[in-house]
Amino acid sequence: MTNDEVSPAAAEIVARSWQTVLDYGPDRIDPAVPRAAYGHPALRELFPAVSHGVLYLSRCIRYPWTRDIGTAFPQAAGGYRVRRQSDSTLLGVTETAEEAYRLIAAHLPEDCGPAIDGTANDL
Repeated sequence: MTNDEVSPAAAEIVARSWQTVLDYGPDRIDPAVPRAAYGHPALRELFPAVSHGVLYLSRCIRYPWTRDIGTAFPQAAGGYRVRRQSDSTLLGVTETAEEAYRLIAAHLPEDCGPAIDGTANDL
């Protein structure tokens, strides 16, 4: 299945996953983080997952997930360090979640498209 052939099931899983993440309280993640990411239509099409207070986004809905989408890591002193894990590229340091996800959206891989029903190996 190519990026142009996104299954309805994948889109539904992504939508449900976003709803779950958006409903998390501050004990799981700062609620401003998923709201900032969800505000970008291109990011809203990606599969969200939260671990240790960090929002990760993937171009596929099954493990292993992709690691080529930037991730905003909260800093103890405030702000976010935005890094792409696939190649350890530092995309930048921002003051706010909104700035971090604007930066992530600007650095999406070419032809990123909606998340597919598959793994990183299928892309």
